Amino acid sequence: MTHQPLLGQTAIVTGASSGIGRETARYLARAGAAVTINYHSNEDGARKIAGEIEAEGGRTLVVQGDVGKEEDVQRIFRETSEAFGRIDILVANAGMQKDAALREMTLDDWNAVINTNLTGAFIATREAVRHFMGHTIDEERSKARGKIIYTSSVHERIPWAGHINYAAAKGGMMQLMKSTAQEVARYRIRVNSVAPGAIATDINDDVLDDPDKGRAVLDLIPYNRIGQPEEVAKAIVWLASDDADYIVGSTLFIDGGMSLYPGFRDNG
Repeated sequence: MTHQPLLGQTAIVTGASSGIGRETARYLARAGAAVTINYHSNEDGARKIAGEIEAEGGRTLVVQGDVGKEEDVQRIFRETSEAFGRIDILVANAGMQKDAALREMTLDDWNAVINTNLTGAFIATREAVRHFMGHTIDEERSKARGKIIYTSSVHERIPWAGHINYAAAKGGMMQLMKSTAQEVARYRIRVNSVAPGAIATDINDDVLDDPDKGRAVLDLIPYNRIGQPEEVAKAIVWLASDDADYIVGSTLFIDGGMSLYPGFRDNG
């Protein structure tokens, strides 16, 4: 029998129509959770993964919404609560990139990335904490009152020229995670992050399709391969489970060693 550490729980995954979010929804469902699949514009992708999960016997709800809009996030939580009752897990995964050199970056592109990647995580976090505080702890269900997991990035630690809006948002997410964890841990709400490195998702297609770019990226990865979305998803499931109950305020780097600054492995 398949081990289902999240049986009977409900999870919301923002930005779940593709990439890491899609695989996270899949693996949360395999672990026993009912899953709300949030999407912004890719309805086909959201419906596709929902159908695949349901074909495996899982329960899903598909909800459109822009995480940067307060009313949309509140509606995502409300519809999830109406469909499944109690909400146990938030995976704040929605993100975007609008890359440019600093001299050329527009204020609109700065604001768009900060709004989705950081403000959206804040709004979802606030709604999750409000919801979790209405729970009584049922240790048959989970030792925690609620769990929040952010999809951050190695760029919460590593500077990234040409991507300052993205790096600033992920650096801000690190402190959002840690400060929230510090504030709410006393209520048995666990808050943590995963920080992926180079992962084989659509956002990295230009690297995956270009041998020269691919070799350049591998030079940054001591483990010498690109990661897969399911490797991040499985770590998120573990962080959401009681097996990780004493992990609070931590970032788990899933990067093949990219955050070890490999340029210095031969004395720099």
